[in-house]
Amino acid sequence: MSTEISKLGEFGLIRHLTQDIKTKNAETGRGVGDDCAVLNYGGDKDILVTTDMLMEGIHFDLTYMPLKHLGYKSAMVNFSDIYAMGGMPKQITVSIALSKRFGIEELDEFYAGLRLACDAHNVDIVGGDTTTSMTGFAISITCIGEVEKGKAIYRNGAKETDLICVSGDLGAAYMGLQLLEREKTVYYQQLAEAQKMEGEAKTRAMKNLETAQPDFQGKEYLLERQMRPEARRDIIERLQKAGVRPTAMIDISDGLSSELMHICSQSNAGCRIYEERIPLDYQTAVMAEELNLNVSTCALNGGEDYELLFTVPITDNEKMEQMKDVKVIGYITKPDLGMALITRDGNEFELKAQGWNPVEI
Repeated sequence: MSTEISKLGEFGLIRHLTQDIKTKNAETGRGVGDDCAVLNYGGDKDILVTTDMLMEGIHFDLTYMPLKHLGYKSAMVNFSDIYAMGGMPKQITVSIALSKRFGIEELDEFYAGLRLACDAHNVDIVGGDTTTSMTGFAISITCIGEVEKGKAIYRNGAKETDLICVSGDLGAAYMGLQLLEREKTVYYQQLAEAQKMEGEAKTRAMKNLETAQPDFQGKEYLLERQMRPEARRDIIERLQKAGVRPTAMIDISDGLSSELMHICSQSNAGCRIYEERIPLDYQTAVMAEELNLNVSTCALNGGEDYELLFTVPITDNEKMEQMKDVKVIGYITKPDLGMALITRDGNEFELKAQGWNPVEI
């Protein structure tokens, strides 16, 4: 009897499959375990390589995700991994599998988004592959980047008293997803009701559905964060300009709590973060209240923010306080103190990795 993959989860599965892998080539500087692999081929640069796969029905829903936005997002999630290592993306290869329901025009839209993202970040599309899918649309992108030799930033360098910093704001992408899913549910409920009707009433109801548009006024930022995220090249450039080198860094794709636990476990450290310091956008807070959700829980566990989470020496505190769009949310502790969230009322709760896990779906 086989063991269900969901019992391990995404990261447990990766550990299980790769724990006995030993590198054979001297050029392999760092393999599995970070946002990118690091390859050393001589010269003054190290090569960074990362791959992401996106599956229709798991990572995206074409009911509400425009193909142009999907192309843009597919590239950005890869660029984000390169930036999380302190590097710069240079090239991508794009492999896609698609069913017969997609035509040339749809692929043109997808590639228009890809090219827009690549143009914005000065990245070249250099190859890929295409094949047939029996179940929908699948996307696999490999991104190649570079970083100054020996200067890649890993997840395992955080030290006691280091400050924990995060860029941007958190939870908006998750709120955008909840908003889209809610409107999708409403649409299909109305469709089901219309299909039960007869005669002219059914005709009118179906026609109204064809032209109906959800009201997203005042929630545009949430939709943008979900469908058109931006990889934070600007933060890497600001850190370099300020002369700040993070001791550890990761991008926030699966939720703040999950990513912070990666840093702490790989750095053999504990942490304390403060709920009141977690950066939130006004629209995120309003939407959470509308959906009767705890906004801090959404920020901690929502995922898909593609912001940067990093640690810096405490001596860089003043630089962090002055840096635009970066906030200090806590500090690194000894490992025996564990990983905890300090709530607004001063209570302390153990951090748990409750971020989105595609393996469990």
